[in-house]
Amino acid sequence: MSNQAQFPNDENGELLADMAKAGIDLSQLHVIDFFILFEQKQDAEKFEIEIAKDDLAPRTQIQKCSETGVWEVITSIKMVPDHTLLGQMEQYFESFANPLNGYGDGWGIMAEE
Repeated sequence: MSNQAQFPNDENGELLADMAKAGIDLSQLHVIDFFILFEQKQDAEKFEIEIAKDDLAPRTQIQKCSETGVWEVITSIKMVPDHTLLGQMEQYFESFANPLNGYGDGWGIMAEE
């Protein structure tokens, strides 16, 4: 099966195809970090408080990007990296972030050490 058939032709599909090509087993649970960006620290803090109440997102952290000055909330979830689920999670986080002037900036899996 070609990667085109296995993964949709979009940004998430490309990431998943690259991960599969790198030998990552996409049928297993992984800790996936979702990145939500905010211009204002207080908006990032409000988002972190709201999303931390959700059992789906038990781990969050805020950090300031030294290059851009933007505040980044990283929300980590243990899940199977499925294309549909990833898109749904991004939309879910943005439903909290958008009213607080935040926006999604993708997701990633930390490399195993």
